[in-house]
Amino acid sequence: MDATRLRLTGTGEGFSTKITTVLEGVDSPRKVLDALQTLFPDASTESMEEEPRMGRPSNAVWTFEDVSLGVFLQQLHEQRILDTALDTMSMEMSEETTTFSIARQAAVAGKIAFPIPGDKPVGGVFRITVSGPGLEDWLQAATWHVGRSQVPRHINDDRAMEHDGEATTWV
Repeated sequence: MDATRLRLTGTGEGFSTKITTVLEGVDSPRKVLDALQTLFPDASTESMEEEPRMGRPSNAVWTFEDVSLGVFLQQLHEQRILDTALDTMSMEMSEETTTFSIARQAAVAGKIAFPIPGDKPVGGVFRITVSGPGLEDWLQAATWHVGRSQVPRHINDDRAMEHDGEATTWV
């Protein structure tokens, strides 16, 4: 059996992507950009904020548009967190748009961590918005894995995690 899967990136597939992050206090712009580029290598900024120092904290909002999700999606597969990703990435979905967060601190190590809804993780978050027609089908395809052949999953099914991040028990 050929285990090759379709490699989705979100770009050139009819979707727009936007990543936003807030720099405040002691947040190092260089370190935040490095963390971002670990999972989204084509994200870049034309002007770099100054590093914070005593009496001059970071205070900026960065927005990156039409960023490829290719490395991010690859990491979801490598880390084997596809069902969690499906649930988390679709929690705030409405029609053709979804927004979710990932922890910046985990991104430094190339890892993906979805904060529990309502939590503010140390190190801040990247807020990611994906929009486009057929988003629900695309998201299910982007997070598909062979285990879904035996245990089918789809957005908001009875196996989805609770909105507070708690796991759903199923047999």
